[in-house]
Amino acid sequence: MSDKMRIRDFFKSGVITDNPVLIQLLGMCPTLATTTTLINGIGMGLSATFVLICSNLLISLLRKIIPQKIRIAAYIVIIAGFVTLVDMLLEAYFNSIYNALGVFIPLIVVNCIILARAESFASKNKVLPSFFDGLSMGLGFTFALCILGAIREILGSGTILGFALFGGVAPLSIMAQPAGGFLTLGFLIAAAQFMVERKRGGAEDADN
Repeated sequence: MSDKMRIRDFFKSGVITDNPVLIQLLGMCPTLATTTTLINGIGMGLSATFVLICSNLLISLLRKIIPQKIRIAAYIVIIAGFVTLVDMLLEAYFNSIYNALGVFIPLIVVNCIILARAESFASKNKVLPSFFDGLSMGLGFTFALCILGAIREILGSGTILGFALFGGVAPLSIMAQPAGGFLTLGFLIAAAQFMVERKRGGAEDADN
């Protein structure tokens, strides 16, 4: 398989067929808590993507050095270092996003998506594949948060990226509430699961 095909497979897996939120159902807490607006979804998604890429790279580089018995603790220390960096950068240069996301930035340390990729992929693969794995999974996470945040902001607040729609009237104000987040996420997960299963079924029929 060519390098171009492998890279395409990474992105197809991370964003579509194995999307960490819509297919694997990981990271539900930040997904629901930070997606009241599109900009919050972008901020959380890109922050997690940065940590995913950097932690995957460093863990892949150190995979033969880190003792097996303390690998999880070592991964958490590495992830925490990059999360601290993100937290400081957001506070310094993107203060509005920092204030909006609040405690959920430090909680990236225990985001199961990041730890899962460290354990299942970066610790077993070379640097370049680990980079693309972190990037693709991070973009898949960001993609899901952006869709959810956009829907909730449009319907729940009547705005998009702060610009008023519908004359500033919120069509379904419940979407800005936790219940609206659960409902929207449930419908998105159902739609994504249906499309992926339908595509897999079509591929199996074609093979037969």
